[in-house]
Amino acid sequence: MSYIYFNPNPAGKKVGDCVIRAICKFTRQDWRNVYWRIAEQGAMLFDMPSSNNVWASYLRDLGYRRFVISDSCPDCYSVKDFCIDYPVGRFLLATGSHVVTVIDGNYYDAWDSGNENPIYFWTKEFI
Repeated sequence: MSYIYFNPNPAGKKVGDCVIRAICKFTRQDWRNVYWRIAEQGAMLFDMPSSNNVWASYLRDLGYRRFVISDSCPDCYSVKDFCIDYPVGRFLLATGSHVVTVIDGNYYDAWDSGNENPIYFWTKEFI
């Protein structure tokens, strides 16, 4: 389990587009494609692309499912803990203010978000 730097933003920006960056890695798509698809989804839903509802709708359309993480200790369960618990598979984790991709126990982000507390995740592979 480790942090791996990942920033597909063509301008190298690290603020405001974490949903786009994470979805790029999660779905194996480039930044511009994800940005335009999420923006299009937002227009169809009459909501902002950064809205959880918008990008959730996009992921559902791609066949992903959302799962809630147990809140038995919401302040002590981290992205790093998730990586240990789920060492195999592709996951998109959402915290209250950030989104990060986990693949086979490693987390990919433009900064080390390993201490963030995820509240739910998306995947196709989880049963």
